[in-house]
Amino acid sequence: MPSLENSVTIISRNRVFPDQKSTLVDLKLSVSDLPMLSCHYIQKGCLFTRPHLPLHALLSHLKHSLSITLSHFPPLAGRLSTSSSGHVFLTSNDAGADFVFAEAKSIHVSDVIAGIDVPAVVKEFFTYDRAVSYEGHNRPILAVQVTELIDGVFIGCSVNHAVTDGTSLWNFINTFAEVSRGVKNVTRQPDFTRESVLISPAVLKVPQGGPKVSFDEKAPLRERIFSFSKESIQELKAAANKKKWLTVDNGEVDGVELLGKQSNDKLNGKENGILTEMLESLFGRNDAVSKPVVVEISSFQSLCALLWRAITRARKLPSSKTTTFRMAVNCRHRLSPKLNPEYFGNAIQSVPTFATAGEVLSRDLKWCADQLNQSVAAHKDGRIRSVVADWEANPRCFPLGNSDGASVTMGSSPRFPMYDNDFGWGRPVAVRSGRSNKFDGKISAFPGREGNGTVDLEVVLSPDTMAGIESDSEFMRYVTKK
Repeated sequence: MPSLENSVTIISRNRVFPDQKSTLVDLKLSVSDLPMLSCHYIQKGCLFTRPHLPLHALLSHLKHSLSITLSHFPPLAGRLSTSSSGHVFLTSNDAGADFVFAEAKSIHVSDVIAGIDVPAVVKEFFTYDRAVSYEGHNRPILAVQVTELIDGVFIGCSVNHAVTDGTSLWNFINTFAEVSRGVKNVTRQPDFTRESVLISPAVLKVPQGGPKVSFDEKAPLRERIFSFSKESIQELKAAANKKKWLTVDNGEVDGVELLGKQSNDKLNGKENGILTEMLESLFGRNDAVSKPVVVEISSFQSLCALLWRAITRARKLPSSKTTTFRMAVNCRHRLSPKLNPEYFGNAIQSVPTFATAGEVLSRDLKWCADQLNQSVAAHKDGRIRSVVADWEANPRCFPLGNSDGASVTMGSSPRFPMYDNDFGWGRPVAVRSGRSNKFDGKISAFPGREGNGTVDLEVVLSPDTMAGIESDSEFMRYVTKK
């Protein structure tokens, strides 16, 4: 396929304002917001087949819909401001969002979704290329770019990462789509309260000129979408949760399931003491029945374990090298008291799991998945508050990147409602992201377009590492063939 780079031409740029004046007070950036000031704006968007509307009518309609949507999300039409005390606030001053129209007259929808790697032209479907979130003091918090293709249209959103996480961003995009197709009472109103442990008196001191990203923006990278069917993921989950079986009276019994039974259970009329003795022998501990712990490893953790093993193998790291798998965890439902599911802002923390390269590769998929499961399961209210306290003792921006060459960072979520964005002419054909916050080892999880448990992984790696996982038999056997 010939190069499609530099195929996008910016035609116009306008400022869109909320259709109603904001009455929202200034919102203090939280302990989850402030570290993102050194990150790029988030860039996420949806590819559609061409709507049955004249172009001028489509653009007018989307601008009007955006104006209404901004009244539901006034911070996205605001700016960042820093007080004399050094605290950073989000001021809903109705300064507006950018609306960009661009043409890509030589590009078809198939050019975007066909091929092995994500074509570089996708990066041109977003404005604010490599803008750092601290710049929200002087530039809009949000920009929407509508790019006209030969047979389709791409709606790309660039939003300040110190203002939203993925949950808040997709709530905005879903609402934008609802308004566009004529919904009067939007489904999910954002919650702008600032009353949790995430709101801190600590001050983040930034260098002169603002913070910068912490990774090499010019490093050579490859980007590819790997798709996984429901059946492949079920197979992975089964492997990660593989059970130990007992043979009792010529029949097989799930030993893990039996561990969860009450101590007064009986098996085939025999007293539980016999079962206890058998389980203790099988599992090698005396408290097998008295203190049962049965934890199911999730489909997504199983998939992450598969990826962790493949990338570690491809990097050819020394066996003693410590590897890190980071997962972005939504804290809204993990805090006590819980935050509103529609809490607007960042409510995420990065949960690391550590293991040497030797451990990752010499143990099996189940072991790796279990390490990830334990890390995530332990990230509850107490741990979240501990991370907050640690940050307050040393306020700092988040060191995004892969400085030691042995890290993987998983972001986004296959649970985000990315394909629920019908603007009035059908569901998206695909979801893609821009250049922002991409480095060797940055992975983003999307739901598959088919839904029903399918998952797409947007994988960004150095060229050598990408070639390695493409030839990894364990990894590729689960990937859906195009």
